[in-house]
Amino acid sequence: MKLRTPQGAPIGDVFSFLSGLYFRGKLAYARHFARASGDRHPHLVITTNRGLLPVDRLVTLSDLRKMGRVPIDADDGRYRRPLVGAVTEQLCTGGDDCDVVLLGSVASGKYVDVLLDLLGDRLLFPSEFVGRGDMSRGGLMLRCVDENRELTYVPVRGAVRHGQRPPKLERRPPGASLRHLPTRPS
Repeated sequence: MKLRTPQGAPIGDVFSFLSGLYFRGKLAYARHFARASGDRHPHLVITTNRGLLPVDRLVTLSDLRKMGRVPIDADDGRYRRPLVGAVTEQLCTGGDDCDVVLLGSVASGKYVDVLLDLLGDRLLFPSEFVGRGDMSRGGLMLRCVDENRELTYVPVRGAVRHGQRPPKLERRPPGASLRHLPTRPS
């Protein structure tokens, strides 16, 4: 409902609602471990047509429709140009000691092909993601928040990005902690 208002809704809430477990896992994980480390850098979302946006940036239904018209394709300039501009402006100014952790898919080149060219060895990802699908990664990140256990970050360059599927995560017992899950926006 917030998307239909003139001010819109935070893009992090919108994506959490649309993708469910996967994006809620990303958002909970990023917020939890940034607080734990004292990191004050914004949590950013890769968009199809606007590059990187902070998770609290308000978007409207019209904005979302425009995003839906552009594919996430490294060869499509409507996606690539804004992403390159945003990375250059927001992330490349952090200096050589500023690493960027990608909590998205590294199996395909849709993010990696653009980001690796710009960030090189500063682009990291959780090695535990190899072989996992979206929902498994989301569940893993939520468990890590519950257990206050950070994943292992490795540089994307030269890493194994495709691998054997790890065992399924064990089912959570009824009443397991879900305190970190944001409520679904209305």
